Amino acid sequence: MNDGAMHVFLETNRLVLRRFTLSDVDHLVGLDSDPDVMRFLTGGKPTTRETVRDQMLPRLLSYYERYPGYGFWAAETKTTGEFIGWFHFRPDGGAPEDEPELGYRLLKSAWGKGYGTEGSRALIDKGFTEFAVRRVVASTMAVNTASRRVMEKSGLRYIRTFHQTFDEPIEGTEFGEVEYALLRSEWEVARAAADVTR
Repeated sequence: MNDGAMHVFLETNRLVLRRFTLSDVDHLVGLDSDPDVMRFLTGGKPTTRETVRDQMLPRLLSYYERYPGYGFWAAETKTTGEFIGWFHFRPDGGAPEDEPELGYRLLKSAWGKGYGTEGSRALIDKGFTEFAVRRVVASTMAVNTASRRVMEKSGLRYIRTFHQTFDEPIEGTEFGEVEYALLRSEWEVARAAADVTR
């Protein structure tokens, strides 16, 4: 594990989520270079190294100062320390601080292994138990069925389909975006039910 070892935010059964550091440029470039990873984000276009180094990484790092407990978290496997992607849990745009948005971007080699759901559930639980979160939201393209499954398995429910205007729309944009959400009250009910069945 790199110098981010001192900045572990959260551990799950299989994952360590830690703060990003300046040494993560190669990790982010590698992640955003896979056209399949970027399919529903840019239509498959990679993010340039310059953009990652000069814009993306500084933006990720800035969250740690602005929102204690919120931000973007590098995900590594607990057994090997291998970087597999990232999760974010932070207010989006002008949203209230108690309504963070959940997001994730994982290497293709990590797909289909339950990592997305595992990391998402852990962040949701931490938000409701430690940060006085009222509501967690998430969104993706309507045609991104894999991401929608992660949201559903993480306990979020479908709220609505909406349409946005993009300067460079990609394939599938015409079907809109979907919003999912989970209220604190819903999370408490689900948690109580899980406790009963244990």
